Amino acid sequence: MNITKEKIDELNSIVRIDITNEDYQDKVDDILKDYRKKANIPGFRKGHVPMSLVKKQYGKSVLIDEVNKLLQDSLSKFLVEEKLDVLGNPLPKAQDNFSWDKDSFTFEFELGHAPEFEVNLKPKKKIVSYKIIADDKMIEEQIANIQEQYGKVNAQDEITENSNITGTFVNEEKEIEKKSTFKLDKVKGKVNHKKFLGKKVGDVITLKSKGLFIDDHTLMHMLDVPHDDAHGLDIPLTFTIDEITETELAEVNQELFDKIFGEGTVKNLEEFKVKLKEDAEKQFTQQSDQHLLNAVTDSLIENTKFDLPTEFLQKWLAVAGEKQLTPEEAEAEFKRSEKGLRYQLIENKLSQEHNLNVSYEDIKEYAKGFIKVQMAQFGNPNPAEKELDEITNSVLANQEEAKRLSDQLMSEKLLNFFKENVSLETKEVTYEDFIKEVYK
Repeated sequence: MNITKEKIDELNSIVRIDITNEDYQDKVDDILKDYRKKANIPGFRKGHVPMSLVKKQYGKSVLIDEVNKLLQDSLSKFLVEEKLDVLGNPLPKAQDNFSWDKDSFTFEFELGHAPEFEVNLKPKKKIVSYKIIADDKMIEEQIANIQEQYGKVNAQDEITENSNITGTFVNEEKEIEKKSTFKLDKVKGKVNHKKFLGKKVGDVITLKSKGLFIDDHTLMHMLDVPHDDAHGLDIPLTFTIDEITETELAEVNQELFDKIFGEGTVKNLEEFKVKLKEDAEKQFTQQSDQHLLNAVTDSLIENTKFDLPTEFLQKWLAVAGEKQLTPEEAEAEFKRSEKGLRYQLIENKLSQEHNLNVSYEDIKEYAKGFIKVQMAQFGNPNPAEKELDEITNSVLANQEEAKRLSDQLMSEKLLNFFKENVSLETKEVTYEDFIKEVYK
C-alpha cells in the first residue's frame, strides 16, 4: 500500500491511497475459509462447500468490506502520523471508471486544512467591560418590594389606588379567558383608573387591551398571549372582579432583617442596604461577564483574519448530515455556521497556546462545587467525601450533563484569560443604563 499527499494550496490537498492485492488478499482468504466452515448451502454437507462457490457467493462483498476497513484505518493513521489539522472529514473523490473486479485499487480523498493564523488579543478599539452597580434608587425599590412581599394582605370592599386586583379577562374572539392578579398602579392612564376605582367583587368592567398597562409585557402575562401578539394588541376585553386586597407593608425592622438574611446577620437599616447592594451586584456580575464574553468573541472573530477552505467545507456540509443538501443549501448552511467555526478555531488555538484545556478531574472538581452548594441548601453543609464522590460520578455519567459542565468551565477559563489579556475599558453603570446600552 502506498499513501501520498498532493498539496493544492495552503488550505486544500489530495490524499492518494494505492491498495494492491497483497494488502488485503490474506485477510479475505481467511474470512472466506471461515465462511466455508459455517456455510449451510443445500446439497452440500456443512464444512464441505466448494471454495469456488463460497467465493462466488461472498467473495466480492468480503473484498469490499476488507478494502474499506483497510482504507479507513490507513487514512486515519496517515492523518495522525503526518499531524494534519483538517476541518470536517476527508471527502472521497468520485471515479468514473472504478471497478471492484480489479486486483489493485486507487482512492483519492479531498482534505480541507485548518488555516495558520495569529490571534489578535489587542485590537485598536478597547472592549467595554461593564461593572454594574446597584444605585440608591434600585435599593429603595428593592426594599419597597420586600416590604410588600412580607407584608400583611387585607381584604377590601372596593378598589382604591393601592389595591391588588384579581379577576378574569375575557375575549371570546381570541379565545382569551385568563385569571390574573395585578396592582392598580400597573394600569395606564386616568381614564382606565376611573373604570376600576370604586368597583367591587362581582363587577364587570369593559376595557380595551391597547394602552391598558404601562408595559406591553405586563399585558402579555395578564392575558397569556405570545410576545409578538401582545405588542400593539387592540381588542375589547371584559374583566370580572374576583378579589380585592391591599397589602399592609412590612415594617423595616430587625424582624424583617432576620427573615431575609438570617438571625443577627444584619443589625440596622444601613447594613441591610449594604447587604442588598452586595447581593444585587453579585447577580449583575453574571450578566456583565456574559456580555463581556460575547463582546470579546465578536472582537476576536472580527480582528483575527484568516481564510477557510470554503469550497471544501460546503461540499462536506452537503453530505455530512442525515439529509444530503443541494449546493445552494450547503452554501447557505456554511454562511450560517461560518462565524461559529471561526471562533472554534480561535478558541482551540488559544487553548493550545495558553493551556486552557479542561480535564476530567477539572470537571469533577467543578461539579463537586455545585453539588456542595445544593446539598447545603437542603441542610447538609458538610457531606462526606465518599458521598460527594458518588453523587458527582452519577452526575457525570450523564453525557449531556458532563458536556454542559465542561462547556461552562471552559467558558469561565476563557473569561478569566480574556480579563487578563484582552484590552479592556471598564465602565461603571447602573443596571438601567446597562440594559439601555447593551440591548438598545
